[in-house]
Amino acid sequence: MTCKYFGLCASCTLYDKNYDEQLNYKIQREKNRFSNLTALDFDIIKSSSKNFRNRAEFRVWWEKDENNEKSDKDILSYAMNDFNKEILKIDSCEIVSEDIKNLMPKLLSELEKSMILSFRLFAIEFLVSSTSDMLVTLIYHKKLEDEWINLAKQIEQKLNIKIIGRSRKQKIVLSSDFINESLNINNQEFKFAYEENGFTQPNTSVNIKMIEWVLNNTKKSNKDLCELYCGGGNFTIPLSKKFNKVLATEISKTSIKSALRNCALNNIENINFIRMSSEEFVEALNEVRAFNRLKNIDLKSYDFDTIFMDPPRSGLDDTTRALAKNFTNIIYISCNPETLHRDLQELLKTHKVVRFALFDQFAYSEHIECGVILEKYSFVV
Repeated sequence: MTCKYFGLCASCTLYDKNYDEQLNYKIQREKNRFSNLTALDFDIIKSSSKNFRNRAEFRVWWEKDENNEKSDKDILSYAMNDFNKEILKIDSCEIVSEDIKNLMPKLLSELEKSMILSFRLFAIEFLVSSTSDMLVTLIYHKKLEDEWINLAKQIEQKLNIKIIGRSRKQKIVLSSDFINESLNINNQEFKFAYEENGFTQPNTSVNIKMIEWVLNNTKKSNKDLCELYCGGGNFTIPLSKKFNKVLATEISKTSIKSALRNCALNNIENINFIRMSSEEFVEALNEVRAFNRLKNIDLKSYDFDTIFMDPPRSGLDDTTRALAKNFTNIIYISCNPETLHRDLQELLKTHKVVRFALFDQFAYSEHIECGVILEKYSFVV
């Protein structure tokens, strides 16, 4: 991939390497990091080399039309930070999906036609599915009135997109606040509704391969699965086919709402989603505290043998690490190799690594994600 903003835009920090070079750099870095914990070969999940992001956010830079003193029209540009954290105006982006890339100039052109639409526009967020269902969030530093609604609806219809307007203490949904996604995972179709402002995996192709890697390395069980940090059910729903029952936790209300909707979309009935943190779940499981949120769930009815965890960058807390060590199988997806390395040092006291993968969700950046599958040691007494 080539981009005219390589070396200028701070989004792509590995701009001086082609795709294979930057991927090999990250692979070697992680092999060195984990060399004291495992000698296994890593499974490598590659990204497309360009147009791989189905979610993107851009600042908006606006200024008066200097070529026409009588005009009150704003000239809009997308903007990112440069390496000095200064504003860099851009007119394209090579890492976003083709749908987003093609929409970007068309959308700005429409917004520029009206001061009501362009004035104090601060940022634009894009979310698109593999079926080209597009949701655009326009974020303002001003209150949005009825006139804005009428004009934004016209753009919705003209560009065949969904628009949400946001400003302080204001959210205006013109038609819908989610997109419809269909993922083909191991030749089986799964349906998802991705909500605006909810977490979604940004690289759809790599996301599918991540889920398939987990499924292909998880044996079918007549026991139950415990999942922490389940989000909108991205892994939960496909994994439910491998287990008798699933109990999944998540702290975000938006994610739980999405998870319940996604469960219904796929006609899956063996999952219970509960809104609580991992720390709260451990307290409930150990009968330290009683929670109203669990009044209709009998924790003692579950016979867990596997735990799935996809924590934030901070990794696992001490309580959750201790809980995980009680399970026969651990599946750990990590967005931060540093905290994964810390957590594995504790988990390897009771478990061994049987599979290790690297997922290149964010090509041309330093970031890489990991997947680890662990099995408990069988000690002979």
